[in-house]
Amino acid sequence: MWLINSSIGRKVVMSVTGIALILFLTFHGCMNVVALFSGEAYNMICELLGANWYAIVATLGLAALAVIHIVFAFILTAQNRTAKVEWASQNMLVLGIIILLGLLLHLFNFWYNMMFAEIMGFTNGHLPSDGFAFIVDTFSNPVYVVLYVIWLCAIWFHLTHGFWSAMQTLGISGKIWFCRWRVIGIIYVTLLMLCFLVVVLAFAFKCAPSLCNYAGC
Repeated sequence: MWLINSSIGRKVVMSVTGIALILFLTFHGCMNVVALFSGEAYNMICELLGANWYAIVATLGLAALAVIHIVFAFILTAQNRTAKVEWASQNMLVLGIIILLGLLLHLFNFWYNMMFAEIMGFTNGHLPSDGFAFIVDTFSNPVYVVLYVIWLCAIWFHLTHGFWSAMQTLGISGKIWFCRWRVIGIIYVTLLMLCFLVVVLAFAFKCAPSLCNYAGC
């Protein structure tokens, strides 16, 4: 099958799975911003996306996309080790490892304590649907804050390269649009990562408006 056996095919798979993951991050980032203004509204979303069958199916699909993307990333990185490409491309493996480690930490802090806990029937300090409480707990720890900031920076570097590269692979980027997609990608990814970063820093410095109601002030 050419998608697996050819270099172009592997790049297409990387591009399609990468775009799908960016769309998920967009939804996730918008959802996180809700936590800044209302803990109740955020928890309503968490409850809606709990251990329901559709949420579980979506999670399994997302996990499959991530695994495929990671596996093909390792394959393409091995192929490109001797190629003369830009810094971001040469160091995709390093960035990918940082992103993978950050993802495992994120899954432990949230998915394990929420969806997995609900499926297995246990609690870890809070109800599985109380995602807001887990955000407060996680980002009250300065070590986690630093690790998440590093993780988000790695994702930013990874996506700013991956965004325009995906457009180029899929044939959407011509001579005129090559530079445009780079600019669009940088702007879009920067705004997306800011959605996550603002939440991390707002809860770290306890300046999120929703924390007032949470603390009863």
